[in-house]
Amino acid sequence: MLNKVVVTMASLRLVSGSIEILAALLMLRLNQIDKALLVNSSLAFVGPIVLLTTTTVGLIGLSDKLSPSKLLWVGAGIVCLLIGIFKK
Repeated sequence: MLNKVVVTMASLRLVSGSIEILAALLMLRLNQIDKALLVNSSLAFVGPIVLLTTTTVGLIGLSDKLSPSKLLWVGAGIVCLLIGIFKK
């Protein structure tokens, strides 16, 4: 029997991958650099959102197995990732 948390996390990643593939196909169909850049920049929002959502689901699944201090360290790591992603 599959773990519900793992299935949810994998499903989110499958949806994210499907969005990436559809965006690539859309870029090919549009065949214009400016429109392809617009599609590509839109994907810049999808990645971090999926990362946050998937990590949140995983942390909720682990919350009963980790001590509060370990959850705090994981949260600090996620904050560092987001700063690295969004900092210009």
